[in-house]
Amino acid sequence: MTGHVNARPASGLSIQERLYPELTCFGCGHANPAGLKLRSFPGEDAVVATFMPRPEHNNGLGYLNGGIISTVLDCHSAAAVVLEAEQRGWMAPGQALLPYVTAGLDVRFRRPAPLAEPSELRAVIVAADEDEMTVGVELWWDDKPRASATALWKRWRPR
Repeated sequence: MTGHVNARPASGLSIQERLYPELTCFGCGHANPAGLKLRSFPGEDAVVATFMPRPEHNNGLGYLNGGIISTVLDCHSAAAVVLEAEQRGWMAPGQALLPYVTAGLDVRFRRPAPLAEPSELRAVIVAADEDEMTVGVELWWDDKPRASATALWKRWRPR
């Protein structure tokens, strides 16, 4: 994944608001009043989002904390996974709020990410079947990748 990300404007429902609005996840759950409430949208060739850090996301040196970066990459990849599942007809009525769970997240930090400016996110499904999906996801700022990850998602069926 390379190049500049053009995230959609904040208007309209995000993937999270449309497909799992009652999720309380810290990163992407819109039902968590203290959460990040990430808003991801289908783009031309990727799922895209804009993330604006808060002052409390400081790593102590004036940049975005690596744990927050990892959370945002994980949660943005979730939007790509759930959108893919919906498009392929793998979403069943009455199932879990999030039908897939993170099975692995391999994060690479490339450059510091700003704390006081928005960053762009891009997620692309690399491999998909109903039981497992792999997503490539990146955080960009100033036309440079700041962090990237490969996220592995597994189908979750609560018993």
